[in-house]
Amino acid sequence: MLNVVLFGPPGAGKGTQSEKLIEKFNLKHLSTGDILRAAIKNQTPLGLEAKKIIDKGNLVPDDVVIGLISRELDEHKDAQGFIFDGFPRTTVQAKELDTMLDSKGLHINLMMALEVEHQELIKRLLNRGLQSARPDDQNVEIIENRIKVYGEYTKVVADYYKAQGKFVSIHGMGTIDEIFERISKAITEHK
Repeated sequence: MLNVVLFGPPGAGKGTQSEKLIEKFNLKHLSTGDILRAAIKNQTPLGLEAKKIIDKGNLVPDDVVIGLISRELDEHKDAQGFIFDGFPRTTVQAKELDTMLDSKGLHINLMMALEVEHQELIKRLLNRGLQSARPDDQNVEIIENRIKVYGEYTKVVADYYKAQGKFVSIHGMGTIDEIFERISKAITEHK
């Protein structure tokens, strides 16, 4: 089973590359945002708990998110593996994810970080904002802050996976296919 954590700043192309990884390696995409929204919509016990927390303007605790991810893994035992998108964001979350995966006889194989030049990220996000009308992709100050926050969070998580020999930096400049070729090569070499 192939379990991959895909990291990259806003605009790095995680969504695009995740779709290609899902198709090529038959993986299940686990986006914590999507999982939370679905659990709330379906009014599951964890979803109802998360909704109460979110409605108060608070972040959903790690144990609730881990519980939701655990349920997703159990519901998709036929998957060839999973792409973790947006999680873990802290070392504590990475350790809790490892503990939960270990209890199921699973582990993270690889943590890949898409590395894209700062100005290219801004250009990509502004272009995406023109197409999608997402307000967070139309304001340079907001974009700069999102990139800064990403950098602050991910360095420690990257260090955690580097210590395990699971971290791979992926050059995220070039065409979609060129970047995907680099990702595929990293996965093949790491297997």
